Amino acid sequence: MIVDKNKEDFLKQSLEKLKGIGLIRAQTLAKELGLKTVEDLLWYFPYKHIDRSKILPVGSLKNENGYVQVRGQFYDFREVYSLNNKSRLEAIFFDNTGSVKIVWFSNYKWVLNKYRIGETYYLFGRISRFGDEAYIAHPEISTEEQFKHLPILGKFQPLYGTTERMKKQGMDSRFIMRIIQQLISMLPEQMEEVLPFHILKRLKLPSFPDAFKWVHFPESVEQYERAIKRFKFQEALAIQLRNEISLRERKKQPSSVVIHKAGKLFHLFYRYHLPFTLTRAQERVIKEIFTDLKSGFRMNRLLQGDVGSGKTIVALLVALIVIGNGWQVAMMVPTEILAQQHYERIKSLLELLPVNVSLLTSSTPKKERKLLLEGLKEGQIDFIVGTHALIEDVVNFKKLGLVIIDEQHRFGVVQRAKLQLKTTYSPHVLVMTATPIPRTLAMTLYGDLDLSVIDELPPGRKPIQTMHFTESFRYRAWDLMKREVLSGHQAYVVYPLIEENEKLDLIALEEGFEAIKREFSRFAIVVDMLHGRMKQKDKDTIMNQFREGKIHILVSTTVIEVGVDVSNATMMIIEHAERFGLAQLHQLRGRIGRGGEKSYCLLITPDQVGSEAMERIQVFLSTMDGFKIAEEDLKMRGMGEIEGTRQSGQHTFRFIEPIGDEKILFFAQRMAKFILQKDPMLETPSYVCLKELINRSFQGMYFSDIA
Repeated sequence: MIVDKNKEDFLKQSLEKLKGIGLIRAQTLAKELGLKTVEDLLWYFPYKHIDRSKILPVGSLKNENGYVQVRGQFYDFREVYSLNNKSRLEAIFFDNTGSVKIVWFSNYKWVLNKYRIGETYYLFGRISRFGDEAYIAHPEISTEEQFKHLPILGKFQPLYGTTERMKKQGMDSRFIMRIIQQLISMLPEQMEEVLPFHILKRLKLPSFPDAFKWVHFPESVEQYERAIKRFKFQEALAIQLRNEISLRERKKQPSSVVIHKAGKLFHLFYRYHLPFTLTRAQERVIKEIFTDLKSGFRMNRLLQGDVGSGKTIVALLVALIVIGNGWQVAMMVPTEILAQQHYERIKSLLELLPVNVSLLTSSTPKKERKLLLEGLKEGQIDFIVGTHALIEDVVNFKKLGLVIIDEQHRFGVVQRAKLQLKTTYSPHVLVMTATPIPRTLAMTLYGDLDLSVIDELPPGRKPIQTMHFTESFRYRAWDLMKREVLSGHQAYVVYPLIEENEKLDLIALEEGFEAIKREFSRFAIVVDMLHGRMKQKDKDTIMNQFREGKIHILVSTTVIEVGVDVSNATMMIIEHAERFGLAQLHQLRGRIGRGGEKSYCLLITPDQVGSEAMERIQVFLSTMDGFKIAEEDLKMRGMGEIEGTRQSGQHTFRFIEPIGDEKILFFAQRMAKFILQKDPMLETPSYVCLKELINRSFQGMYFSDIA
């Protein structure tokens, strides 16, 4: 991307040197968003754009959804107190067509001091609803004069994710927008291309500077879509070039980790300690993996299986083969809760076998951590389960033979590679995912991996009864939850968390928690709350109490989406189900029904929902097959829109959406094969820039032969 040293100096410049930021704000941006340099900020894309050219009549808002802009006046500011003694500020905003309620849930004293009844203002915000009543919470407010000078290029305003701490220092979305505007104006002199010119011309893609300008400040939907297409293709081409080169290198280099036989540990566990009979699919996959282990070349295999298909027990059996041949195994998972869960289950299953199993996370006490690190280095620990802590520089192995990555879509390629490079050997790699992806797409997306699929569920798992209720009939869902909990089972109530509306979503979560607590506490039912903004220690405490049965109903965001396994949980209520994608609904439903009991997944939506959302819900109600759901998702989803939103923590890749961007991925795969056939070392003037694309995309951790 950067060739000239002066240009590199500019893009690598610390944010504290930019006008309007300074040291304190720069430290906050680094801590809250991980943004440290000019280049980081340029890559911090808006999660949404709003068309600010439209001013709607206030009277029309009852029929609107999403963001709106109106012109009118305030009257009747008043403070309102709820049952839990929390206060909010309400006002009425009107024009000659009607009125709408405006709400501030917190930090509203400045509103009373700044805005006057009878004066004209422009309001911009998101329509929310409580029952049949529409309202706007925490709107952006401009005077007539301020509105004339809004710093928006074209008619689309970008919205950027921020945090409460940033806002307290004056760094809201508009602040980020103004800073990025400054940077965009300098770009033509500061950035070099990483894509060959003839490819840009053939695909009608914008230059690097134009792509940044159009993705932040588009003047039309077409400009935005062309910019996003450029970044998606750039990412896809880097992935496919990496896949092709990685596959080429793997097939050339034999592995030092050769497994000659299944071994005594495997046979002992399989015959005497396996808690259930394996399915045919599980047995087939184990044979495929064992063939790789014996081949003399490094295994790099993707194990794909629907929620509850038994991937973990397959991984454990494979680990026992490797350990039985004198090697160590490391399993990396995305969260501490999941790491603890895997560790406890594996340790319990292996308690009668001579296998030393340990757990390493960022919460591991210092004294224990020191012993663990020594044990790994000396080869005394056979099987280590951990989080990102496993890839820290201080972690070293004596004979690492197998790396297992669980929920692989939560890790980047570089993170996976760091674990593989923890030894002078070439360990085998098994990555697992419960995200159903059609086979042809998986082979394109993960072209450097061989693919195994567990395509059947263990016997005895009962279908989860899935039902849909509108808000008017929420009491029926609560009655069913009450029945389940009073019969000795546990339940989840899940709320969405969307970046564009994170604060309001957390408020909705809290209000829902209070309402459920009021309703159910009189039955001696314990209710607690969990969300991703809580301290890790508090999250772990709550999750452990839920797993131990001390909490009966857990009100949560999608932090429980991946891997959490509580066999006594037989009920899940998903609030605002219309705001979730099909794949995420399927992942959530997979958290229940894991103990053999009949289970229920209840979707709650407003009384009126859009046709697309209703279509998704109907598909979800009709099947529990994750692969069928993925295929339907593929049919229903397009390439994304300028008005699209993004759910926190749901990004597999930076730009590419595996379900939706198949054409780009397939084309990039063909392009990568063509380029490497013509120029295997990427040395010709046309393609030398692709070296920089690959090394920058993967932090220079691959392909020393072309670096």
